Order: sequence, then structure tokens, then C-alpha cells
Amino acid sequence: MMPRSYRYLQLDVFTGHLFGGNQLAVFLDGRGLSGDTMQAVAREMNFSETTFILPAERSDTDVRMRIFTPGAEMPIAGHPTIGSTFALARVGVITPERERFVFGLGAGPTPVALTWRGGDLGFAWMTQPLPEFHRPIANPGLAAAALGLAEHDVAGTNLPVQVVSCGVAFLFVPVSTRSAVDGAAMNPSAYAELMRSAEAEVNGVFFFTPEQGCPAATVYSRMFAPDVGIAEDPATGIASGPLGCYLVRHNVVAAETADAMLSLQGVKMGRPSQVHMSIGSTGMPGGEITSVRVGGEAVLAGEGTLYIP
Repeated sequence: MMPRSYRYLQLDVFTGHLFGGNQLAVFLDGRGLSGDTMQAVAREMNFSETTFILPAERSDTDVRMRIFTPGAEMPIAGHPTIGSTFALARVGVITPERERFVFGLGAGPTPVALTWRGGDLGFAWMTQPLPEFHRPIANPGLAAAALGLAEHDVAGTNLPVQVVSCGVAFLFVPVSTRSAVDGAAMNPSAYAELMRSAEAEVNGVFFFTPEQGCPAATVYSRMFAPDVGIAEDPATGIASGPLGCYLVRHNVVAAETADAMLSLQGVKMGRPSQVHMSIGSTGMPGGEITSVRVGGEAVLAGEGTLYIP
């Protein structure tokens, strides 16, 4: 029997330059592949995530998309959504007259707003669900130990260690300095204890400092997610929405400037990524979050064909 061939595009996401950002494989037509096979393909590609484009299942969406890390399927994710938008624009599925495109994800319809530069897609904003804030972890020393840091590196920020979700839950750990963020290293046993203390199903630990990594950056960040097969992620869009919400809720960023925040991630890995965040709120300190958007660019790195029996 002849193997079936599946074309994919490879993109670098949350960057305007090749060899930066977060790598993504986008399979342009996933029809005929079972979920188990998609998971096996994601392990084969071995990027943080791989996506599979399918026909729309609902009238209020343009396509169905499934997203896989090397270890699990995700209901929603940021860099796969932004990167797949650029991939579909590259092959003409999304055309320049479009200002909006809606993905059908496991979490439901997910709209993306499009900005064009002539005939090329220039920028994309993904709308994420409103945040869910969990009770802060009482002992910040657990988070410091999990990251191989001194307790004062976390407790000294006077900010909570807290799980926040905009569709996928992450544990957010504030860190005092950029050098401490860069010096973090996973302690597996302490990490397991930290996850048990979280009282929620957490997909990774996202740690950051308001000490800027570059003049334009709001925060400098890293993310570990060993439980879904990602030792470290160069850019985590679905964690960046709740990160922005955290920054607004805890008054790290004033509500009036929260529509233009930037997380600089992936520098330690040699893949610098610029993840833009725009958070709407009622404007009062600690007030209600009313909108969550994460945006960025992506560049085509290559394409290929995978043969599956």
C-alpha cells in the first residue's frame, strides 16, 4: 500500500525574523488522520506544538483545528493559533480582504483579527477566554525551590504565586530580577510538590520579572511544562493572556496602559520571542477583566511532506 502524503509548513512564531520565536508545524489538511496518529506526528515533529487543519464543524467557524504538544492534545493554544493563521494566509486560504478569521478549537470558536501589509499578513491578534484566578499558593518558597532559586527571589517581589487560566491553566511565579529568571533550573521533585500544592490541573510554570529584558518589554519571562512534553517553551501565547491579566489584577501594569504590553520570552534558549498582550478592564485597581488578546508575527521557515502508511 502506498503511504499517504501530508504537506506541512514550518513557521517561527512570535518573531519577525527566521530562527527566532517558537517553531510550529502546520499540516494544511489533516483529513484521514486519527487523533492517535496526530499525536504520533506531533512527537515526530518534536516542536512545542503541531497543528492539523480540518473542515469547519460549525457554521460560526472557518476551519476546525486540532493542536498537539509532543505529549498531549491542547484545547486552545496561542502560538499554534497565530502561526496557523500566517500559514493559511501564505497558502491563500485566508485572503487580504479578510479582517477576521475564526478557528474552531477544542475550547470553542476562537477569533483572530488580521492586519495586512499589502498582500501579506503582517500581524494577528487572538482573542482568548476571560481569566479564571485561583487562590494564591501560601508558600512561595515551594515555587522558588521548584525553579532552583532562593526563596527571596520570589517572596521579595511581594506578588502572589498564583494559577490563572484563559482556557489553559498555568502557575505564574513572579521573580525579582532578570538574572534570577535566567538562572532558574527545574528541580523535578520540588516541581512535583509545587504542582500538588496548586489545587488545579496546571500545564506548566510560567515565571517572569518586571525587570525589562529590552526597552520595549513589559516583562522578561520563561516557561517550563514537562508534564506535556515541553522542557522549556520559547513563546507561550496561551500563558501570555493570563500573564497580562495577572499584571493588571495585581497592579504591576496600570489599566490605562494594559492594551500594549510585551512579554520577551525565549532569550535564554536562543530563540527570542515577542508576545504582545492587550488586556481590557473596568479600569479600577483589581477590577474586572473585560477582554484578553494576544498577538504577534510569524515567518515561514520551510515546508515539507510527511508520509504516513
